Amino acid sequence: MGTRISWKRPDGKEASGYFVAAGAPNAPSVVVIQEWWGLQDQITGIADRFAAAGYNALAPDLYGGVVVPYHDREAAGKQMGSLNFLDAVDQSVRGAAQFLQGFGSKVAITGFCMGGAVSILAACRVSEFACAVPFYGIPPEAVAKPADVKIPLQCHFANTDDWCTPAAVNGFEAGLKAAGKSFELYRYDAEHGFVNEQRTSAHARQETELAWSRTLAFLKKHLA
Repeated sequence: MGTRISWKRPDGKEASGYFVAAGAPNAPSVVVIQEWWGLQDQITGIADRFAAAGYNALAPDLYGGVVVPYHDREAAGKQMGSLNFLDAVDQSVRGAAQFLQGFGSKVAITGFCMGGAVSILAACRVSEFACAVPFYGIPPEAVAKPADVKIPLQCHFANTDDWCTPAAVNGFEAGLKAAGKSFELYRYDAEHGFVNEQRTSAHARQETELAWSRTLAFLKKHLA
């Protein structure tokens, strides 16, 4: 189990979130970015799972303590709509990466839904990351084009997704290929949010475990 911590952003302000240590010296690290629901305990559970797999894990609280119930999509949309994504990436997320670099090893980023889009933004803007693993999220091209990605990606998308649609995924993949980027991209016969076991209507256990095994293999390759 982890604990709530704070760290310095590049601008000198403080950010906070959930941190759990791997328990081994010089372990690699992962920043875990929340869904649009906020820093739910499902996300802290993913951080715990990364720690059990040998990674320091840090989940920034991008909503400053606000957690939206799963049934309230309107409130989640308002919270996501009020988030300054570039400030979150350039300051809170970059500060998290810098904090984790203090453990002496490489750092990756992963995220889900809104967090997937944040992960791709970070792959374009935050030099401290060695690789990124976004789940079912793509930022608008106005702020991050596939050609802007600077680190290897492993992307996970759902075939039944009305937010991060298959058409959007196809366009993103085509952009990465055209720009000659290093990436893996996987599609699953599942719904948006399929990794979240607390949302039983969307969760797909078999697909989640497959995505998890692919994620760990990718991190082992790029964080060694």
